[in-house]
Amino acid sequence: MTEKPSKPVLLSGGNPQIPKGYGDAPVQAWIAAAPGWKSDVWRRLDRLIEETVPGVRKAVKWNSPLYGVEEGTWFLGVHVYDRYLKVSFFRGADLDPPPPVGSKQKHVRYLHLHEDKTLDEAQFADWVRQASRQRGEKM
Repeated sequence: MTEKPSKPVLLSGGNPQIPKGYGDAPVQAWIAAAPGWKSDVWRRLDRLIEETVPGVRKAVKWNSPLYGVEEGTWFLGVHVYDRYLKVSFFRGADLDPPPPVGSKQKHVRYLHLHEDKTLDEAQFADWVRQASRQRGEKM
């Protein structure tokens, strides 16, 4: 008898617990496991990131997808919370204009994506383009 794969555990706030891994497959597993509207939104934005940064590197670490241009150096990450997706631009303070939500960390800026708010995809793509050209964060 073949065992059915178990669904990923959803951590506090609904963030999927996905094993650490590099490449597209772990990110797609995270997207598939994200609850409700968050999965659909991030699937669309994952494609937008791929279109904006051809050859983008991907990984899941600390139960969050990361995006970079070099292995081990990341410019963007995402995390699920109860009411929103939190996009972290690791050098977001240097973006023009910077994403709207500040951080205790000097260089980090956030974008909170809510179910009932329309995202300006052109602005998001511009932030991704700018962020991908900066020195990423080693993690």
